Formats: sequence, C-alpha cells, structure tokens
Amino acid sequence: MGYVLAAGPQFFLLALVDENIRFNGFQCLRLQDVRNLQVPAKSAAFVEAALKLRGERRPKIPLVTVDSMQELLRSASHAFPVITIHRERFAPDVCHIGSVVAVSDSQVSLLEIGPDACWDDAALSYQTKQITRVDFGGDYEDALTLVGGFPGSRQKRTTSSL
Repeated sequence: MGYVLAAGPQFFLLALVDENIRFNGFQCLRLQDVRNLQVPAKSAAFVEAALKLRGERRPKIPLVTVDSMQELLRSASHAFPVITIHRERFAPDVCHIGSVVAVSDSQVSLLEIGPDACWDDAALSYQTKQITRVDFGGDYEDALTLVGGFPGSRQKRTTSSL
C-alpha cells in the first residue's frame, strides 16, 4: 500500500506504507506490471486515520527521476546510499541490495551488502531490462548501512548487547 508521488512514461513512485501502518521508504514500479489497482484501498480510511493519529506525514518527494530505468537507478543512487533491485520475472524470490557503481543502457553494476551487513568484494552486473522494481529509503536499507557503513568502509559497527 502506498501513495503515488510521481509518475513517468515507464515507472511510478510510491511512498510505502508498511504492515505496521507507518511510512517506510519508497518503491518504483513499472507501469506495465500494474494489473489491478484499487483506489482508494478498502482499508484507506483506517490507514489514513492511523497515520494521522501517529503523527505520520507523507514524505517529501525524493530527488528521483522516473523517466527511464537508467535515470531512476542513477538518481536513486545519488539520493540514497543503497537501493534494492528486484527482478521478479527472472528471480522472483531474490532481491539485490547495494550501492550503484555504474549504469549503462543495458546494465547496472551493484556493490552488494548482505543480510549480515557485510559488503561484497566486487560488484555484480544485472540487465536493466530484467529489473521490475526498485526500492530505497526504507528501514531495512537504513539498518544495513547503519551497521555495515558505506561501501569501502569495511568497518562493521557492532553492539555488545541490546
């Protein structure tokens, strides 16, 4: 569930509302992949009320361009330290989280950070035409960089106990 913040010829940008009824990052989806859309959602009144009572405000539109996959990847990587790409038709149960190293007409190179908040040693490349979704600015991506630092830092932060 989310709020549409921007739309381009191929993609649209959502401010995500997570299962805890809180704003939690952004998601860009391909317009061609939208099959069913319910506006407003069945639970829209409840969600709106909960967000308002919690003092949650719709986030500002990030400086992200949704005109093409290449511009989306470039602009999202400038605005956020890590992004998440999904290739749902190619690998439906896999996502790749990391820092964009390079973007060409046909590929994106991503230095990935794992679920243990450790950075890989080398970037991997993915075909842009296989990417169906791009996420960024969420709590999970933030937690990974909070613990793992930024690419090249190789210094993982740890805590002794909670």
